[in-house]
Amino acid sequence: MAEAADGEPTVDVSKIACDEFVKYDIADPRQIAAWTSGYYHGLHNNPVDKQQTLEGSEKIEEYCFKHPNALVMETLNESER
Repeated sequence: MAEAADGEPTVDVSKIACDEFVKYDIADPRQIAAWTSGYYHGLHNNPVDKQQTLEGSEKIEEYCFKHPNALVMETLNESER
């Protein structure tokens, strides 16, 4: 974890492992899932839907329990299937 100019810690979301995600090591998984959902939908120019974000959080968590060494950002494509 790095530190921003204002003293707040910054997190490289691309490096969060599934194991860290499900164990709340970084932050509440729902917050991480909401961020990744916004990022993913932004890349594809899709509007973010609150219900889809919640469902996506559950899919990411389910995937991460089965694949603890995967990176959370890698699960986005897997959890969309």
